[in-house]
Amino acid sequence: MQFTASTLSLTVDDVAASQAFFTTHLGYTVQQAADGFASLTRPDAVDVVLLVRGIEVLPPEQRDRHADGLILAFTLDSGLDEQEKRLRDAGVQITLPLRQEPWGERLFQVTDPNGVIIQFVEWVAPEHH
Repeated sequence: MQFTASTLSLTVDDVAASQAFFTTHLGYTVQQAADGFASLTRPDAVDVVLLVRGIEVLPPEQRDRHADGLILAFTLDSGLDEQEKRLRDAGVQITLPLRQEPWGERLFQVTDPNGVIIQFVEWVAPEHH
């Protein structure tokens, strides 16, 4: 088996708001869009499909779920500080300030208008105690 792409499907209340957030702040482009649906892509990350909560294309037990408890994480090879500043300067609320974990993970989080948590990560040498 060989995968040709990876896509994360998120059920949200306001597709347009998340679509605008992903295209404006995260560099995604719209592949396709219709009422209650948007397919977003960028060449270096997982594709994202946004579905409006309650959409009938989903099985009944999935229609009212919300993208909750999920963290969409993007690993950067460098420039984490610059990305945090860029987003902050653009008015995006930083919901978890930039920090470094003892195991070498530097990270910060933002949250889109539908509550989707987006985490940016950069790996550095772990702290030695």
